[in-house]
Amino acid sequence: MTRMTAWSLPEVRAAIGAIGFFALGGAAQLSDGPSWLYWALYLVCYLVGGWIPGREGLAALRNGALDVDLLMVAAAIGAASIGQIFDGALLIVIFAGSGALEALATMRTENSVRALLDLAPPTATRLARGQEERVATAELGAGDVLLIRPGERIGGDGVVIDGVSTVDQSSITGESVPVDKCPGDEVFAGALNGSGSLTVRVDRPAADSVIARIAALVAEASASKANLQLFVEKVERRYSVGMVAATLALFAIPLMFGADLQSALLRAMTFMIVASPCALVLSTMPPMLAVIANAGRRGVLIKSAVVLERLAEVDRVAFDKTGTLTAGEPVLVSVCGLSGMTDDQLLGLAAAAERGSEHPLAAAIVSTARMRGLVDVNPAVGQFLSTPGRGVAVRVGAERVSVGSTALLGPDDVVAADLAVELERAGQTVVVVLVDGVAVGVLGLADRPRAEAAAVIAELETLTGASPVLLTGDNHSAATRLASDVGISSVSAALLPEQKLAEVRRMQDDGDRVLLVGDGVNDAPAMAAAHVGVAMGRRGSDLALETADVILVRDDLAALPGVVELARRARRVVIANLAIAATFIVVLVAWDLFGHLPLPLGVAGHEGSTILVGLNGLRLLRASGRGRAVGPR
Repeated sequence: MTRMTAWSLPEVRAAIGAIGFFALGGAAQLSDGPSWLYWALYLVCYLVGGWIPGREGLAALRNGALDVDLLMVAAAIGAASIGQIFDGALLIVIFAGSGALEALATMRTENSVRALLDLAPPTATRLARGQEERVATAELGAGDVLLIRPGERIGGDGVVIDGVSTVDQSSITGESVPVDKCPGDEVFAGALNGSGSLTVRVDRPAADSVIARIAALVAEASASKANLQLFVEKVERRYSVGMVAATLALFAIPLMFGADLQSALLRAMTFMIVASPCALVLSTMPPMLAVIANAGRRGVLIKSAVVLERLAEVDRVAFDKTGTLTAGEPVLVSVCGLSGMTDDQLLGLAAAAERGSEHPLAAAIVSTARMRGLVDVNPAVGQFLSTPGRGVAVRVGAERVSVGSTALLGPDDVVAADLAVELERAGQTVVVVLVDGVAVGVLGLADRPRAEAAAVIAELETLTGASPVLLTGDNHSAATRLASDVGISSVSAALLPEQKLAEVRRMQDDGDRVLLVGDGVNDAPAMAAAHVGVAMGRRGSDLALETADVILVRDDLAALPGVVELARRARRVVIANLAIAATFIVVLVAWDLFGHLPLPLGVAGHEGSTILVGLNGLRLLRASGRGRAVGPR
């Protein structure tokens, strides 16, 4: 059974309180305590667990609809009226608990979109008639000119008209390293400016910026998901109407043919008990809860039972690149000395020059040199000069050393230029080193794949029967190189957020149920539209974590195949449980309708089926699956 109404946090606490009161009531039943305590605890259990579904059921009834909320309360009261208070309390608690669980996954969409919009700064520095003025970014229009100082976030989408800098736009485009910007280059609202100053001409109003469009896409995709639950609502309504009509008929018809009131009421209440969907509820919730708890203990957060059902249906997996299949930090992978310079000499020289820089590529170079013991092998460094978009220049002893982009190369540095092109084709970011204007070496940096990525790709292909795909905003060379390393054959690169969303929708239109794994704001729209969205917990942006259905809390990709396998096991257990529960209900209802079902036997059959399917589902608490996150600890 699926609850369709999200509860607030106080209501979730009330449902949890109902479970606690029920446990106390059971303890009182098994002890020799005073009877008034026994009845008081059960009364509290009924009131705390039943007032929310009862209120919602009455509200639906006033609108001309009879839903399962009111039916559950009526069944519980009916059970209590013939002395089966334990049955009624169990039904109340199960129903309240299921509503509390699914509430946790549906109450924060508005906050997540608001968090996305917070990426863009609230104000920006606008240049007008040679004067600077602070204005709200919401007021910016096409043609406005902005001054972006070092370390500031860019206030609007536009084009650089003056200045050079590096800009971290990974949260928008998914690029793994900051991008050099110079006049004529496009920049996005919310991107973080580096060490240089930029003058930017806004080319679209704030409402049409990339970051605002992402927010709109997330809201649209999230709304389309809710429509998939309409079928469940129709089934619940029909079941509710049919059960109430059958109970009333079973009570009224015998009276019309002269049966006594007590026997007619007893038969109708017996029908109410044996036909109540306790076992059907337990058919689905314990397996789902067991897998959610199992995965949660091992670092995988599954937000609801509905998500788990969808996870079991996945037949195609798509991955983002940066921060998902890769570690999200550039590392030095190639050191190529020229002009008689050894690799260690080149790396030590580059590290000496880069020690004063805060650029991520510089940090990777210095870190590698430090691990090799090369940081302090050069004489004192002085006259440090950083030129945004080009690199750094320092004096090392008597030599002038420059480290930076290929823009530093001159027409005579043919060998270095050819080597740089070769490394770029291999998907590496190139840094060149010059001494007194002559190229002496080339360094290549790349975002390294996660150690477990290749094994995870192979396991998921085995589980789903389809090769995973790579959807990334990074360049084609870097994407193709990573795909080759981890065993992915299908690659779509240089995608903006709306293009990534379109790719996911295209695959789903072709009949695939897509699971998308990502970590950035740029992944959120596609994640919301996917059949299941999975976010990396440590690196994931706030919006990605809110939009995702599943969170890998420890960023352990090895957890993913295991949780997919467990979800499929849960689906098989649910199907078995539904068959058991339906068989018991059909047999007991037929017995009550066409024979004489003694009330104790009806209660025993009802409770027996409930316990059987509950225990069958709880087996998954100890089940293991593939991957470290869901295997034995």
